Amino acid sequence: MIGFYAMVIAGVLPYIQIILSAALVICVLLQQTGASLGGAFGGDNFTAAYHTRRGSEKFLFWATMVLAVLFALSSFTAVLIQ
Repeated sequence: MIGFYAMVIAGVLPYIQIILSAALVICVLLQQTGASLGGAFGGDNFTAAYHTRRGSEKFLFWATMVLAVLFALSSFTAVLIQ
């Protein structure tokens, strides 16, 4: 009986990973960096680094973390099944 569940999970897991990876990429790309080009080259950019996330920015931050953990767990599960 356990072998049947492993086969079902092994068949569905690649599709779950594709969906999770696409959602993770979208969440990462939608986030605002807050850092300007001058900060990348050593300019004075201290005010952009310290701010509180609010609203949709906070939601995207947490969604990115949750999706990253889910993707890592699904990848670890795929390794264990094979």
